[in-house]
Amino acid sequence: MTASDGLAAALRQAAEQRGCDIGLPPWATEATGIETRRGYLSVDAVTERRRLFRLRVHIPDFGWTIGSTDDLGTLVEAIAAWREGVPLDELKARFDFLELDGFRRALEAGEPTAAQWAALLSSEYYRGQRSLLRRLHADDVLRSTFPTMTHRAVRLRVDPMYWMSRQVLVHEPEEGRYEVRRVRGPAPDWAEVSGDDLIAVLRAALYDDH
Repeated sequence: MTASDGLAAALRQAAEQRGCDIGLPPWATEATGIETRRGYLSVDAVTERRRLFRLRVHIPDFGWTIGSTDDLGTLVEAIAAWREGVPLDELKARFDFLELDGFRRALEAGEPTAAQWAALLSSEYYRGQRSLLRRLHADDVLRSTFPTMTHRAVRLRVDPMYWMSRQVLVHEPEEGRYEVRRVRGPAPDWAEVSGDDLIAVLRAALYDDH
């Protein structure tokens, strides 16, 4: 690893040797934030053992260790397969260092989404947004989206694992007045929405084809 000028460079070198695309930008100096449809991947060297590399997957406020190995070649192949969307069962069969049970159980139980709602609703820091959060959480469709906060606006994302999935921002600049903005799409500016229409507008922005 020293000869390769750090872990990120070593991963790129191993990926090139194996013919793998691991999505690590050429300018990256650390092996963190590798974008995938199932969260961000990161690699770090476990300090207790010089040649053991730990693979983790992250979404906002959540992270899972999904395996450790001392084989960089196998590691980059697993990262490339993860990025390609290979099913979890197949990943486990191909890469026996992966430990996916905890990650799979959390997703199947909806734990990250439910826990994130609970954390935001109970947060004193976001007390000013609590009324809006409660209103959104009360809707059974919007409750299934993954919420985060962006400059005091609530961001709702359809797929908690994929940062590019459909998402929308909703802001309550004053009580009873709402503004909505699609993060991507044909309407980049804030649009004022009445309280009566808020839930329908958010549902349409997140789930209707357009």
